[in-house]
Amino acid sequence: MAQKETSKKLIYYLSIIGFFAIFSTTISKNPVLPLFAKSLGANAELIGLIAALSPFAGILFGFPVGILADKLGRKKMLLASGVIFVVGPLLYLLVNNPLYLIPIRFFHGLATAILGPIASTMISEAYVKDRGEKLGIYSSATLVGRTIAPLLGGAIISIFASLSGFWNYKLVYVFASAISLVAFVFILILHDDSAGKKTQLSAKELLEHAKKVLKHRLIVATALVEMTIYFSFGAFETYLPLYLNDLKFAAYLIGIIFSLQTVSIALTKPLFGRLADRIDKRVQIAFGLLLVGVPIALIPFFTHTYLLIAISLIFGLGMSFATVATSAYTADVADKRQLGASMGALSSIMDIGHTFGPFVVGLIIGTWSYKAGFVSCLVLAAVIEILFISIAFGKSSKKEL
Repeated sequence: MAQKETSKKLIYYLSIIGFFAIFSTTISKNPVLPLFAKSLGANAELIGLIAALSPFAGILFGFPVGILADKLGRKKMLLASGVIFVVGPLLYLLVNNPLYLIPIRFFHGLATAILGPIASTMISEAYVKDRGEKLGIYSSATLVGRTIAPLLGGAIISIFASLSGFWNYKLVYVFASAISLVAFVFILILHDDSAGKKTQLSAKELLEHAKKVLKHRLIVATALVEMTIYFSFGAFETYLPLYLNDLKFAAYLIGIIFSLQTVSIALTKPLFGRLADRIDKRVQIAFGLLLVGVPIALIPFFTHTYLLIAISLIFGLGMSFATVATSAYTADVADKRQLGASMGALSSIMDIGHTFGPFVVGLIIGTWSYKAGFVSCLVLAAVIEILFISIAFGKSSKKEL
């Protein structure tokens, strides 16, 4: 009975942690980071580098973090992320040179690199029959935090614009640290049945665990789907505003389009997660990837406001439909002793897509056109779709289950 009660509370605790933690890290970067960096004298190239450091931390550490959690315990890793969420924003207060933002952003990015895979692992372990639904609830909680944070951050900057010494920006970071304390408190009271017995892990052991996970074709194929979705999303969120601006769309209308998409994802994730618990997750993943690839390729062929809103919504629903199933499916097929490592691999490979999507598509757009850039996302989605279907539905996949 106690175990059931703990399991019941877990999703609420993790959702609260996810909301406040992601709220804190989002308000630390959007819209304050580029504005703060520019006010310190950073040029566009340096601002781009500073912004890229946070997801880059996810690429490097998402996988090792998952392995460490399997051996050292989930709560220990969450506590580490909680400390970074609280301390990280305070480091911005010491900055008087934009170059100092580079190590700070990397350090701050470690917090989300740890939280994401660990929270997914804990939910996947605690909930089996309704795993997809619970993963959807957690994801929606983080999305709400991600949506509200820029609004409040922008308000703080505007209200205190008259303060000298960049304090209108620095107050945002003070608030980010304060709000992350809520997440830290809930991490402290969180119960963890999977506390690891080890206190350290050798580099050789880390490498052996990494090899085992990367040899699991189903996990790698699923991670590549997630990478492709976030590759497309990175391109979408970077270049759709520029494309719409070229079409003379008002800034407020561009904001509405993105807000509607975010709300649609947050509202549907629990619903699509529940669906994933009842149907073949492989079908949901494959269809979701299709719903991502096709709409983004259609963008440059339309200029009408309502059609572009519809395309944006379909793209968002495709993301919601697929990504809630990728985490649940990874948990289904992973070795239960390496669940953290598997979730970490999913997170790291996803961050690769999110980081390099804007860069690669930007090169294509710069060389050819918006049309070529957006269509390239569909081409990648088609290739990964074929790969995923051939592996997930192939005869050899049964050997890995």
